[in-house]
Amino acid sequence: MARRPRHPARPASNPASSPSAAGSAPTSERDKVIAALLALLTQKSIEQIGFEEIAEEANLSLAELRDAFPSPVAIVAAYVKDVDRAVLAADFSDMAEEPVRERLFDVLMRRLETMAPHREAIRSLVRSARRNPPLAFALNGLAVRSQKWMLTAAGIRASGPRGALHAQGLAMLFSSVLDTWVRDDDPGLARTMAALDRALARGQRFVGYLDDLCFIPSRLCRLRPRRRRRDDDSEEAAAA
Repeated sequence: MARRPRHPARPASNPASSPSAAGSAPTSERDKVIAALLALLTQKSIEQIGFEEIAEEANLSLAELRDAFPSPVAIVAAYVKDVDRAVLAADFSDMAEEPVRERLFDVLMRRLETMAPHREAIRSLVRSARRNPPLAFALNGLAVRSQKWMLTAAGIRASGPRGALHAQGLAMLFSSVLDTWVRDDDPGLARTMAALDRALARGQRFVGYLDDLCFIPSRLCRLRPRRRRRDDDSEEAAAA
């Protein structure tokens, strides 16, 4: 029986999100620069955007822009951080007893909801990443860092080698869902929710497979001392 998608989690009463994530008017120089790049991304690709255009759009001097950010990718990183903070400020306490897949679904839908005001800019980044491997590599690094926080928000341990592997898998999973989301014109995001549900189902199967792989070395480690003892017994018998 197909799993019925849940609605996104309710936002907190006072989310600690910046204007760049919430879509409201920017106030600080940092937020003005982020808003400027997002606006420019709706018109052209990130490879075509120069520092002078960002400074002009943000109404800042080049010196002020350089003081705030070293590169356009650093501006994207700041925007991603703002999205992280907005999602983490949401109240997910009412789903503490729900299955892992349900919790991840709610957290990631909340992330898409937070990103909705800048869908055209994100669509531009998605297109650029497809044809620009260095950019895709940089964006993947940002995504993995964010997904560690999303795993934590869903009550899933994100530390250690296994946590890093899960974060990378979730980043790839979420990237595939973004491809659907940027083209989903349905206000209810039916296609996006279905894509996310399918992707989480695939991820759940992978995690089970990963647990099986991690179980094998532990079994081998427990068997090694016994083998050494048998070898020692053989050597003693030969000596006798």
